[in-house]
Amino acid sequence: MPAEPVHDASHHRAAPDHDAHHHDAHDHPAGRTATSWSAAAQATLHCLTGCAIGEVLGMVVGTALGWGNAGTVVLSLVLAFVFGYALTMRGVLRAGVDVRTALRIALTADTVSIAVMEVVDNATVLAVPGALDAGLGSWLFWVSLAGALALAFVLTTPVNRWMIGRGRGHAVVHAYHH
Repeated sequence: MPAEPVHDASHHRAAPDHDAHHHDAHDHPAGRTATSWSAAAQATLHCLTGCAIGEVLGMVVGTALGWGNAGTVVLSLVLAFVFGYALTMRGVLRAGVDVRTALRIALTADTVSIAVMEVVDNATVLAVPGALDAGLGSWLFWVSLAGALALAFVLTTPVNRWMIGRGRGHAVVHAYHH
């Protein structure tokens, strides 16, 4: 187990041994670990939460401002990344890590996962005829968004499993949770 984090914000501990903290993993050659689907699903659910918050907020704000689909989708995409990173940073900051290091950890841990999720999610909503034009008051919009997020979860979970098994992605974050 890594040492307990220092709670003084002016100090942060050295990067942990990523393979050492996988409680559900066992060692494999070349420093890789077997990662459970459960751990990958939890990482993906964390990512999905930030993405969903950002996307819904972006859709509400873009619609309220009378923006077109392109502007609203871009705002939603940006906010998905912002909220995804913010959720990760919140947990890392609680471990006593300074803001700059927490941001670096969040960028390292979440960028690939959020990017995959956003590509799948947005492509799916765009593929549903009339979904974006249906607006926030339409069941078509919300059903297509829910379906797109579910599909993004299913397709991003194996990506997260692969990354965690190599000490990347959310494996970086887990060392800072207690």
